[in-house]
Amino acid sequence: MALKRIVLRDFVIVQSLDLDWHSGFTVLTGETGAGKSILIDALQLVLGSRADADVVREGCSQADICAEFDCPPRLVPWLQEAGFANEEQLLLRRTIDSQGRSRAWINGTPATATQLRHLGDQLLDIHGQHAWHSLTRPDAARSMLDTYGAIDTGEIRQLWSDWHQAHQALEHAIAAQDNLQRERERLQWQISELDKLSPQADEWDELNAQHTRLSHAQTLMDTAQHCLQLLEDDESGASSPLARAHHLLQDQEHLEPDFQGISDVLGSCVALLQDARHSLQAYLRRADLDPELLADLDARLSQWMQLARRYKRTPQELPALLEGWRQELRQLDAAVDIDGLHLAEQTAHQRLMASARHVSQQRALAAPRLSHAITQAMQGLGMKGGRFEVQLSNTEAPGPTGVDSVGFLVAGHPGSTPKPIAKVASGGELSRISLAIAVTTSELGEAPTLIFDEVDSGVGGAVAETVGRLMHSLGASRQVLAVTHLPQVAVHADHHYQVAKKAETHATVSHVRPLTGQDRETELARMLGGEYLSQATMAHAREMLAMARLAPRTGQPASARPRQGTRAGHAGTAPSRSAKPAPASHQAPRKSRGE
Repeated sequence: MALKRIVLRDFVIVQSLDLDWHSGFTVLTGETGAGKSILIDALQLVLGSRADADVVREGCSQADICAEFDCPPRLVPWLQEAGFANEEQLLLRRTIDSQGRSRAWINGTPATATQLRHLGDQLLDIHGQHAWHSLTRPDAARSMLDTYGAIDTGEIRQLWSDWHQAHQALEHAIAAQDNLQRERERLQWQISELDKLSPQADEWDELNAQHTRLSHAQTLMDTAQHCLQLLEDDESGASSPLARAHHLLQDQEHLEPDFQGISDVLGSCVALLQDARHSLQAYLRRADLDPELLADLDARLSQWMQLARRYKRTPQELPALLEGWRQELRQLDAAVDIDGLHLAEQTAHQRLMASARHVSQQRALAAPRLSHAITQAMQGLGMKGGRFEVQLSNTEAPGPTGVDSVGFLVAGHPGSTPKPIAKVASGGELSRISLAIAVTTSELGEAPTLIFDEVDSGVGGAVAETVGRLMHSLGASRQVLAVTHLPQVAVHADHHYQVAKKAETHATVSHVRPLTGQDRETELARMLGGEYLSQATMAHAREMLAMARLAPRTGQPASARPRQGTRAGHAGTAPSRSAKPAPASHQAPRKSRGE
């Protein structure tokens, strides 16, 4: 079990929706334009895809999407490190307002879209009906092959980055040697200018403080002398009266114990005054007007100001500016070393190519296995004799993923020559190939929920039945959600939801409801025969439900099918697998509000 619940408010044409989801294979059906893919779009948004104001229902201030998942144990360390609550359930919420601004939360804590996307990669694997388009790109094909073969390209990406930097440094040095030499000479001259000053960190503030003191030396000395007079004067000084008061209290302590505390305080004051007198006397002994030192400070401060104005910096920035120039010069000296750069580039290239050869060997082993797996899946989808091939070729120059170009070739019929997948003309063949790839690769990922968005487009008949059984088989170990127009697929679902659109007072809204029993038969009959139901289509729907319950679940076509109207066909009124009551812990999904 993975996705447990989704709640939508004012999203596109959905006013209010609250649905519980279950394990196994679930289908969403309904008329074209009813909004079946809206739920898929909502899941993608709550898992970090780009949002805009168009998703807000007309006339509303914001759209609100909530999704609840079982929390896979492998996500617990990431949640703890990112500061989110670690719970058994994972509650994601995202709002988008009418201005296109969005906010997100994970387990009640504000989150970023990047964090939502990280969770999306772990929770959902979505296969769309046009997934084959991306497979025409070499990078997408290579990524699929690497995933299938469990090929780690992390090391080669780092080695390519190292080689690329070394290669660029060498090319830059060769192409710009003259410019580098001129730049080097300029830096040397500027460094020599500042070296004459040799500015030290914090020196500017110290110079200013020292200059201020010397500029006011006479005033400071007069102040210190006057303070001493105030402390030492026999008649009006503070020291003598304080000392006499201290002695008087000491002499009477034996008569009045309370005098002892006061005497101690006065004794401390006498001691502090003595310290202050000694400090002032020491200051006067070392104080000096020193006009020569003041002149030297004036000259040095003037040098600082001149260089600061010349290089358009504040004086405080000069030490850092000098160190920066020295660092640039060291880099230029290294860049001018063409031989050293050439050796570094060669060494990096050799390491890159050794890693690329190792990755190429792994791809060469994985390619036939992936080709065989997808070819086998194509056989069960009505492409008997069709072949899928993974083509490997070498690129002219190494890249971040090695030296291999990966392409997918397809032959839709026996004896036909495999061609690039983009040149397969039949829309039905493209859909089936895309589905074969989706089914094959869906087993690779760890995402507990697989979503197939109309990947069965363009197929029908026995192939559609096979698609339904394949998805049902996948649902035995993963949660599978599928949007489909095919009754042959829908009949194999464990759970069936109908999406319907209806006009209300001021707007058109979409509703979703679970189908069981006769409601499900009616929906299947609609999918079979259109808007007007007949006894024949209803009987056919009942027969399909009965056959789906009895048919083997191996993904292969049933060996025989009873004719319409046989006893087996009429037995279709018995509850199908999907119509079984949900266990106590998984009650039937809620209907959308307002139904």
